[in-house]
Amino acid sequence: MVIMNGKQLAEKVLNEISVKQQEILIEYGRPAGLAVVIVGENPASKVYVANKIKACNTVGFHSMTHKLEDSSSEEELLSLIDNLNKDESIDGILVQLPLPKHINELKIINAIAPEKDVDGFHPYNVGRMVSNLDSFLPATPFGVMRMFQEYGIEKNKKNV
Repeated sequence: MVIMNGKQLAEKVLNEISVKQQEILIEYGRPAGLAVVIVGENPASKVYVANKIKACNTVGFHSMTHKLEDSSSEEELLSLIDNLNKDESIDGILVQLPLPKHINELKIINAIAPEKDVDGFHPYNVGRMVSNLDSFLPATPFGVMRMFQEYGIEKNKKNV
């Protein structure tokens, strides 16, 4: 039986990202930038976003959080995403799901520039992923696959 230590692996990955971040600073003269958007007061979402910002700070990324009220309109969110798509200091955009019921999640996902879609949910990125082309990958499944790789767990149709 293999005992997997997610916390230990997370620290290893953060160290790897810190090294890559130093390369980015040298090559581009600025840190990588992540914008996180959260709409409403979902407690689980707030914890997830706080952890993402903490990780950004740990590795030296430029990060910003945009908190919108639960009552914010779809148009307000789309306008914010448009501004973030145009912001050259932002390399990745994460819109925390779920969104309030009055906002169409698919419309929001489609509004994020594919090259900034760090969740890998934009149809362009999904298509690239299923075609085995470079793309952003959804974080949770990718994290599980990285953990399998780290601990030498073989993937096959019976156990995946």
